Amino acid sequence: MTHVRVNLYPDGGLARLRLYGLPQSDWARRSGDALIDLIAMENGGYVVAVNNQHFGMASNLLMPGRGVNMGDGWETRRRREPGNDWAIIALAQPGEITKIDVDTAHFKGNFPDRCSVQAAYVTGGTEQSLITQSMFWPVLLPEQKLAMDKPFFFEEQVQKLGAITHIRFNIIPDGGVSRLRLWGRLSEKKA
Repeated sequence: MTHVRVNLYPDGGLARLRLYGLPQSDWARRSGDALIDLIAMENGGYVVAVNNQHFGMASNLLMPGRGVNMGDGWETRRRREPGNDWAIIALAQPGEITKIDVDTAHFKGNFPDRCSVQAAYVTGGTEQSLITQSMFWPVLLPEQKLAMDKPFFFEEQVQKLGAITHIRFNIIPDGGVSRLRLWGRLSEKKA
């Protein structure tokens, strides 16, 4: 489906319209050599699980463009206990990642100190099993220092893991991130 039409008879207003499902892209029309943001919501990427969405939804990370304000990003509450916050994200299609962008736009006193990304090629399992497994996934992007209100571009730091289907985005210890991009090429290996 590419369009939705709403008809109101005979007239009146519409307060809310929600459409549920997962976006799909026509991958046959894409070049295999092109770099694609494989977790972009518009391509079909989606959040599988998250441990904290106190001030903003993790799905905002996958939205197009830069965030318009702090409410347009993912922000977690301050942690008083040990550990870090995380989100597990499914790629739109299996792919090999070559570049990662992390944008802390609008987060000035509440950005994470560091971030890292773990990844795996997952063929099955439940949401709960993915949460447990993700703690042990290989590192795609080792811990990187972040700063306020700034885009970060990681290419040399990205580890070569081959084809992946899911990532675990770790923010250490907590805070807010506006956008996350995983640039890569489609894999021949299908999930």
